Amino acid sequence: MPTSCAIRSSAATVTALILAGCVGTPERLVPTPLPKPPVDVTSVPDPVPRVEPRSALGNPSFYDVLGKRYFVMSTAEGYLERGVASWYGPGFHAEKTSNGEAYDMYGMTAAHKALPLPTFVRVTNLRNGKSVVVRVNDRGPFKDGRIIDLSYTAAAKLDMLQDGTALVEVQALTQAADNRSPATAPATRLFVQAGAFGTEANAARMVARLKAEGYDTAFVRQDAVNGRALFRVRIGPVPTVDDFDRAVAGLKKLGIDDARLAAE
Repeated sequence: MPTSCAIRSSAATVTALILAGCVGTPERLVPTPLPKPPVDVTSVPDPVPRVEPRSALGNPSFYDVLGKRYFVMSTAEGYLERGVASWYGPGFHAEKTSNGEAYDMYGMTAAHKALPLPTFVRVTNLRNGKSVVVRVNDRGPFKDGRIIDLSYTAAAKLDMLQDGTALVEVQALTQAADNRSPATAPATRLFVQAGAFGTEANAARMVARLKAEGYDTAFVRQDAVNGRALFRVRIGPVPTVDDFDRAVAGLKKLGIDDARLAAE
């Protein structure tokens, strides 16, 4: 793995720390002059998913950043997650990514904490329905509540540059000609899922606790999974990233650390 790497806490935020799994002193990242962008970055084509071997760099079984341990997935097969995307650009352009490649903010790449490097994923903005395919070749973002860090161009194509973040769905494309559509319809209602239980009584107890703490929109949704009932406790809907962040932060204060974004 490279000797150091910048840890991104939000879009275009430059903070230099030790690369995951390395030992040493954090070094300051010197901003690199940016090349002239294409006339229209939205015209940059998405990469075509293909089978690639795992990178020699950036794929340890686990690594540590800021006192937290992250485990690299053995395979991307079946991966689908919803949450908040951010983007990174100035200050990182031309620096080495976790798998040793040069970061191109005008390319179609991304950083992820756990997916094998490289992995092709489809990222869908759940608010406007725009979707891109990117190649994951870096690690991050390491800010709580963020699941993927996109290149400048990918963020532009999703129309999230101004806000800096977006509620997204990330789906691994693990076959060479994988053309699957997003699993979630765009502009659907989104919720924070606080927990899932095999019994309705346990779910009801969590809802009662949440309502007592001021979460008046908490409710139980019953689904069938593998022929068995599953009772999901949800809060919302949450129309914006700020709403999602506030709900997750509040739940953490209650000791609920695994809240996630869920679609209707």
